[in-house]
Amino acid sequence: MANTKLEEYIAEEIRKYQGVMVPVKAGFLERRLTKKAKCSQLHPNPSDEFCFPDIGPNNQIISKYVQMITRYKSLQPNGTEEPIIVEKVSPDGYMILNGHHRWAAAVKTGFDPVPISIVNLTQESDIQRMIRESGHDKRVTMDLEEVVFCKEGEPADKALSFPENKSIRLGIPALLHFLDQQGYDVWVYTASYYSQDDIEDAFKKYSVKVAGVITGAARKMKSSAEAQKKAQNLIYGHYHETLHLDRDMILRTWTGSKEFAEYPINAGTESWSGTVMNIVRTLK
Repeated sequence: MANTKLEEYIAEEIRKYQGVMVPVKAGFLERRLTKKAKCSQLHPNPSDEFCFPDIGPNNQIISKYVQMITRYKSLQPNGTEEPIIVEKVSPDGYMILNGHHRWAAAVKTGFDPVPISIVNLTQESDIQRMIRESGHDKRVTMDLEEVVFCKEGEPADKALSFPENKSIRLGIPALLHFLDQQGYDVWVYTASYYSQDDIEDAFKKYSVKVAGVITGAARKMKSSAEAQKKAQNLIYGHYHETLHLDRDMILRTWTGSKEFAEYPINAGTESWSGTVMNIVRTLK
């Protein structure tokens, strides 16, 4: 398929599905058993730069994947099948979250079907449900990769099946139990395209209560300002206080106020959770 035909095909896909696609939840078995799909079942994401007229597809990247397909009959030089990350949508098929250029190369060469991984990202209806089920009017937020998951060489808690075989840091379950007892809902965020239900299930295996899980947070930056504001209003309308927790600092803010307070976390890896608990105990 010539570049012009490829571009025409992409433009037609965007025209056909923009303003029509609605994310829907894929069932557990569908996510686990569906490993490949035809290119015609995958639709480009209108909110992705790949689809922006002034940016559009990068022909050099597409050509690189075309060469791989031609030479290796695969989208990777070593023959492994790195999946295209997709989200199930109505009225049909899946919307591409990550892997537009690999999909375009497959369309161009007729390489079909392609490997996919289906994820369920957090939607506005999920946030509404989480708030309805929340037990507190204060919350703690933390980044899954930066705060919860282990970095290389760090001590880990008991091994459980977090996505992509990630390990949870030693002391994190105890900290989350403590925060709940202190009257805080815990919300975890990740820019990665994990399934929301997978993260929730993984925490349940630690007997840890997590009130909110926001997955694919990077996609929020590409959503409309109206959608972002609506989600923020849902959260800020419920919580009057938030502790933003990272590895070096606790930032305390109050809804409707420009005031804030910072509390440094001066602790090594093994005493980090205990130090955070001690700081939270002093807050009034």
